[in-house]
Amino acid sequence: MKEQLFQRIDAMAQDLLSMADFICDNPEIGLEEYKASAVLTEYLRANGFAVEAGIGGLATAFRAVWQNGEGGPRIGLLCEYDALEGIGHGCGHHLQGPSILGAAVALAKTIPSSLPCSIVVYGTPAEETVGGKIIMLKNGCFQDIDLALMMHASSSGTGVDLRTMALTQLTVRYAGKASHAAICPEAGRSALDALLLAFHGIEILREHVPDEIRMHYSVTDGGGPANAVHAHAAAQVIARSYDRVMLDGVLERLMKVFEGAALMTETTCSVERGLDLDNSIPVPELNALLMQNAALVNAPKLAPPREKTGSTDFGNVCYVLPGACIRVASDGDIPVPGHSREAAEQGKSKENHAAILYAAKILAATAFDCIRSPETLSAIRAAFCRQKQR
Repeated sequence: MKEQLFQRIDAMAQDLLSMADFICDNPEIGLEEYKASAVLTEYLRANGFAVEAGIGGLATAFRAVWQNGEGGPRIGLLCEYDALEGIGHGCGHHLQGPSILGAAVALAKTIPSSLPCSIVVYGTPAEETVGGKIIMLKNGCFQDIDLALMMHASSSGTGVDLRTMALTQLTVRYAGKASHAAICPEAGRSALDALLLAFHGIEILREHVPDEIRMHYSVTDGGGPANAVHAHAAAQVIARSYDRVMLDGVLERLMKVFEGAALMTETTCSVERGLDLDNSIPVPELNALLMQNAALVNAPKLAPPREKTGSTDFGNVCYVLPGACIRVASDGDIPVPGHSREAAEQGKSKENHAAILYAAKILAATAFDCIRSPETLSAIRAAFCRQKQR
């Protein structure tokens, strides 16, 4: 049966690669991916999927379903298609939709009626900006699937992530009292001083948090000229951890740092909480299944799981249900950094094209393993629950 799936995907290759090239040539930033969403949903409709556009509170999101009989496993296949502003598809998101569609349509055309299941494709906008999956989760999406699968381009070989990091973004603002720094400095209350003290507090806090905690900051408002006591100053602060509960504890301590800086400078502080990404719950059994199928299709540059990873809104999905992403080698002879113009310029390379087909086959085979063997899916769900309770 897997060989039939692979043959279906090879037969669709031209369509899939053409879609990827179209999305690559028409990059759209988050929440503006109208062309990408349209080309993907049109293909799904043409191949028998029931499509609902504009779901989850996002105009460019979609849900497409193919139902085989009653009940059975509910396999979710998720794709992103947003580009990087000013760069284009430097993160390889133009590959995701076509590879997911290849897997979904191959499954729909190959699975026999004796295996009840549903294939649910979710189009998820704005991963790079607002974390579209978070908004979709809050609006009820992904509750209709038992498993979430995704693909991503990779410059470090074909593999999986051992885990992803939780992240919280904060905007910190200080308000003080302006005055002339030479004539009447005593009348001023420096918001910039408060911000600098807050940064120093973060540096001191680094010594007293677990090793895996990451804290970053950047000035977004410096307050004014050097000969003035600054009445306002602001920064973006980002904190990360592989454990959301641990991260929330550190955030409580960060709030005390911010408040302490305001107290020392007689300024006022406000903190706005922005993007909140959860860590994924690792499911080694699911990762192993993906890698078995990667080996089966002779995917290039098989690699061990990445231990050091970043943050993604897919982590929020994989915090509430089992999921995993296969990262397929897509780099050429001269590797280029992700999120770069150089990566965007290689968007239609033979390596990128090959990654689409490899990913489609890996995901189709993994989904089929879970459909034909309910015990496999049950074991994955049990492993997820055990890992989350740790």
